[in-house]
Amino acid sequence: MASPMRSLLADPDRYLQSFRLFLERSTEHQSMREFVERQLPDVIASIGNGKSAINVLSVGGGAGEMDLMILSKVRARYPGVTINNDVIEPSADQISKYKERVAQTSNLENIKFTWHKETAYEYESRMNAEKKSKKWDFIHMIQMLYYVKDIPGTIRYFHSLLESQAKLLIILVSGNSGWETLWKKYGSSFPLEDLCSYVSSADLPRILDSAGLKYQLYELPSHMDITSCFIEGDKDGELLLDFLTETLEFAKTAPPELKRQLMEELRKPGCSENRDGKVFFNNNLGVIVIEP
Repeated sequence: MASPMRSLLADPDRYLQSFRLFLERSTEHQSMREFVERQLPDVIASIGNGKSAINVLSVGGGAGEMDLMILSKVRARYPGVTINNDVIEPSADQISKYKERVAQTSNLENIKFTWHKETAYEYESRMNAEKKSKKWDFIHMIQMLYYVKDIPGTIRYFHSLLESQAKLLIILVSGNSGWETLWKKYGSSFPLEDLCSYVSSADLPRILDSAGLKYQLYELPSHMDITSCFIEGDKDGELLLDFLTETLEFAKTAPPELKRQLMEELRKPGCSENRDGKVFFNNNLGVIVIEP
């Protein structure tokens, strides 16, 4: 009998709900914010040297929260320089939230925003069809490589668009995170339906080494409170389980044995840490900075 399990991405509303809850319950954005505050200034220290305009490309920019933090650091490093910020984002909903965020943010007068409602692959195809290859001073891909079919090809393409002093920044889950443990053990049981792929920072060195690219790796500690996942019938717990397994209504549609094993796994040290009666999932992130 075919499993009734369906990919969470089949229901965009529930996906966004679970994603928002994940951000609320995890230190994901705080970890990235710390990286942007402490380490990003060194990463971008020479991207705009001698330039009157700096071109930044955000691949999968979402609702723009991280983008605006990054742009504020670029502005601080190169005051008065025009920044052209192009955003590739397939979700119309995310783009409209991004535009709202820009409208409500001050100090953006020297930044020009252009949004492209398309996937990374569609952008690449369109540029190739139009025989264009605009060069960029800084490209970042934050938590988006999971939704790319050809990961090595996508990295090679965007790397080919870098100017001589530029950097390509990739952030995704760490190879030392609970995600890696979960995906290795149970990934084949989840209904991905080709909509996304399991990739972590552990997979990238092999890809980058074989392409002969130079890079630096950073590890960002992060965790997520998943205590509610263990309370039967808890609505938030069910949403977080959906997010962890990329499965729509996992608690209701997963075969009982799979559910039992997964719930056990989630409590183990490979995935989580138990502290003060709460369960914290290891949500560590990997950051890769690639040289031109």
